[in-house]
Amino acid sequence: MTEQDILARIKNLVDREHELRSKATAGEVDPVSERKQLAELEVMLDQAWDLLRHRRARIAQGAPPDGAEVSSAHQVEGYLQ
Repeated sequence: MTEQDILARIKNLVDREHELRSKATAGEVDPVSERKQLAELEVMLDQAWDLLRHRRARIAQGAPPDGAEVSSAHQVEGYLQ
């Protein structure tokens, strides 16, 4: 996966988030479903951003970026705790 692939995934996830919020505003999605789907999207976004940061850190250290791996949802969601 290249940096461009990760950035495209981030864009796709943000677009999905905006679409979900629009549907919720229009009453097309119930609030419980919206919260669940938003939570899932937020985790996937956090993982994508985390992977991008890891790849860039590896490049800065002179290491190949492809050695970076996607962190678990538990790990990326626990950074601030």
